[in-house]
Amino acid sequence: MKVYNYLEQVIGEKGASFLVLVDPDKLSPGKTAEFAKMTKSAGVDGYLLGGSLLLKGNMEEYISLLQKNSGLPVIIFPGSVSQVYPGADAVLYISLVSGRNPDHLIGNHVMAAPYIKKIGIETLSTGYILVESGKVTTAEYMSGSKPIPRDKPEIAMATALASEFMGMKLIYLEGGSGAEKPVPDIMVKMVSSSVNIPVIVGGGIKDAATAAQKVKHGAKIIVTGNHFEDEENWESIKDFASAVHYKNQVII
Repeated sequence: MKVYNYLEQVIGEKGASFLVLVDPDKLSPGKTAEFAKMTKSAGVDGYLLGGSLLLKGNMEEYISLLQKNSGLPVIIFPGSVSQVYPGADAVLYISLVSGRNPDHLIGNHVMAAPYIKKIGIETLSTGYILVESGKVTTAEYMSGSKPIPRDKPEIAMATALASEFMGMKLIYLEGGSGAEKPVPDIMVKMVSSSVNIPVIVGGGIKDAATAAQKVKHGAKIIVTGNHFEDEENWESIKDFASAVHYKNQVII
């Protein structure tokens, strides 16, 4: 099954999908197998894999460890063209539509396309929208683009619509790694109610209640990464999954 179809199926059955972002620079290979087994049992639906710099991690090793120990799809979340590797189940083919840097709108895509075609990896075309989150995030700094002000949901909505009209399969509202504040609910609601493709929300989601709020306002995929880089927070992953999978909740 294609990863996109799998995500649609999860959304249909559970209400929304919960993905965990794994940064090879933040999670050691020795811990990855344990993390994969634990997240699988906790109800995670899959993984995003990547980082802004990738100074230490071996992407191929992490792809293998996550797949073998969870059986869940591994989707590359590339911080650069060099992070696209064979063996992964899919790659987010990201266009940074909130910015005006041509390299992040189309330039890097042209460089990566022949290689992606060669290795045959599934592409998930994604309109990536950076949202102001209370501080300068790595994504903002590395991309050299300003985020959309958090009090301007109409700009995010129009940007998301343009992305859908250009044929993109997903919208990603991103607060950024280590964001102080998550994407505002009103922005999630306005974007989700305006487009007919799944909306991903990530950045600054530090508890299950916040994850549930984003889903309540229309998010179809929740991504959390930075919060689970602290091993002490691993025990809360099941709570996040339960909050996102609202169709699975039993009302007594």
